[in-house]
Amino acid sequence: MSRKPIIAGNWKMNKLQSEAKELFLGIAYFAERFTKEQLPTIVLAPTFTSLAAVESMRCDKCRPLVAIAAQNCNWEKSGAYTGEISVDMIKDAGCEYIIIGHSERRQHFLETDEMINKKAKAILEGGLIPIICCGETLEQREAGITDSHIASQIKAALAGLTEEEISKSVIAYEPIWAIGTGKTCDADEANRVIAMIRNVIKDLSSIAAGDAIRILYGGSVTPSSIEEQMSKSDIDGALVGGASLKIDSFSEIIANTMKVTVK
Repeated sequence: MSRKPIIAGNWKMNKLQSEAKELFLGIAYFAERFTKEQLPTIVLAPTFTSLAAVESMRCDKCRPLVAIAAQNCNWEKSGAYTGEISVDMIKDAGCEYIIIGHSERRQHFLETDEMINKKAKAILEGGLIPIICCGETLEQREAGITDSHIASQIKAALAGLTEEEISKSVIAYEPIWAIGTGKTCDADEANRVIAMIRNVIKDLSSIAAGDAIRILYGGSVTPSSIEEQMSKSDIDGALVGGASLKIDSFSEIIANTMKVTVK
């Protein structure tokens, strides 16, 4: 099965509105040199305060080429949840994707698998696409429990979802020890873990869902690492952190992805 690659940029807590506009426009200008068929699916995730600013920059030409994501959401539709943002609010801001379950959310804000499952259901119910993160710590890897830990995360995140909902979702495998450290998981090992995730989904739902779902690698992705990663059988793209904050490096990641995926 042919799965269209995704290159997503998670800007985290970076860029004021003016800076976000500049970054978006630089990436959009690069994307406009190609057709939608040539490009991977490009997704950019600014901060909440920059979503509207970036959306205002999306012209008719670049709109089909560059999608916008939020970095988090709440599963409730509305109410007394000070500081939280609902799926409907994110959709209203022009987003098509929402990142959930990032290790930084799990670590610093104590998000649980149950919370991530609630968010996934709310996102799909709202007509958007969740990018569901999973990954292991260095201690878990050294203890030999990488596969069992990640399988547990995946089963919990996707619990109660239909085959169709799972198929349209996106998974991002991000080994925590590789995020922002400059250490990149070996491409063969990343592919092995991602193939394992795909098999978990096949067992959990169906072979069709496992074949359809797009699974990304994240963790110190660079222009020099992406080409080898994208040459692997089960890696469908990347969730990019630091390298997504510069027009040149993120554009080069997209270009190097196309070297592998555009025949």
